[in-house]
Amino acid sequence: MIKATIALLPELAVALVVILLTWLIAKFVRFIVKQTLNKSKMRPSLCGLVIMLSGLAVWIFGLMSAAIILFPNLTPASMLAGLGLGSVAIGFAFKDTFENFLAGIIILLRKEMRINDHIECEDLEGKVEDIAIRETHIRQTDGQLVIVPNSVLFKNPLTIRTDLDQRRATIICGIAYDEDVAEGRKVIKKAVEGCSTVIKDNRPIQIFAQEFADSSINFEITWWPGSKPVDIRTSRDEVVEAVKKALDDAGIEIPFPYRTMTFKEPLSLVDEN
Repeated sequence: MIKATIALLPELAVALVVILLTWLIAKFVRFIVKQTLNKSKMRPSLCGLVIMLSGLAVWIFGLMSAAIILFPNLTPASMLAGLGLGSVAIGFAFKDTFENFLAGIIILLRKEMRINDHIECEDLEGKVEDIAIRETHIRQTDGQLVIVPNSVLFKNPLTIRTDLDQRRATIICGIAYDEDVAEGRKVIKKAVEGCSTVIKDNRPIQIFAQEFADSSINFEITWWPGSKPVDIRTSRDEVVEAVKKALDDAGIEIPFPYRTMTFKEPLSLVDEN
């Protein structure tokens, strides 16, 4: 065994040199690919995937070369066959890990869901801060960071709230039954048009009489602000304030809920005096 080990020392030394060269070449290749991609318009998350795969390809070739030097009986065909059998066993052992890995590649390749997008998935809502190969980092609106496996985002319905720069917002506003519906609609529309957070260039402001409610005629008011959650909240605050003030100034009542109570038997009045 000692003689066999000593006999292997030259091959071992050459294999270690090959591994060292592989490390240097992989580092150089990643640097070249990174510099090349920085000049392109490719998304940062996709650039990271290409850089990682280029380095991985160099490492696979280098490790195979080192193994053939160390064990001359090995051939590329036998190594590929061994890798095939090994990958099946590893695949069963690390099923969830490979599932997240493949889901991450697909997420990085598709155009939807970019970094800084606001998304919602499985009762989770927040801003995408980073898309890694196995997981995605989402910053919730309350500041908490949630690390989500990529398979969750791939297999479940995903809402991308900032896919467009604008998103429709809706509120409900009611006026009393005694008021004129057409006049109320006109006052509300003018109030919404005067709000600075409402986009008026290419998006309509729509006001529909929606229903006969218990105490009011309800209007559905829709308009288009920015698509970020803070844009929606800020715009809704401004619109509610503007509509309330406009209706008050026009003398149009926003009614409280009315309740009419009936009794089967006449009520008797008692004079406590």
